[in-house]
Amino acid sequence: MHTRHSRPKYKAVLLYSALFGLLLFLLKWLELRLLIFRNSIEIYIGAIALIFTLLGIWLAMKLTRAPITTIVEEPLFIYPTKEFVLNENALKKSGISARELEVLQLMAAGCSNREIAERLFVSLNTIKTHTSSLYNKLDVQRRTQAVEKGRRLQLVN
Repeated sequence: MHTRHSRPKYKAVLLYSALFGLLLFLLKWLELRLLIFRNSIEIYIGAIALIFTLLGIWLAMKLTRAPITTIVEEPLFIYPTKEFVLNENALKKSGISARELEVLQLMAAGCSNREIAERLFVSLNTIKTHTSSLYNKLDVQRRTQAVEKGRRLQLVN
């Protein structure tokens, strides 16, 4: 039978293969250690840079998130010298919605977009959308022009 005599031959091949693999592993391990010792400063600097970069990103994300606080103030009253009457015809003709009229009135009262958003309990982007729509409907470019035209049309006091 052939199997009995071929076993020792395979045993030797397996033994030499295992020793050769172990030798290769040892050489690669020594090469890696030598690479780390030669470039240890660069590796440490890179690791520190990576740590500080990640820490900076995390800290920036924490600091830039402003907490949302809502302050409810008493309504702003402006006492006009004469009685104000809303021009309903001009309002219908311009196509300004009730919410846009509120925004225009608060603009005329001197409120900023953020203050208007807080008073109407909507987002700042919603106010910017209403403002843009107001500019288009009133055919103006700036906030002061919108307020001035609103006063001329008797939409605001």
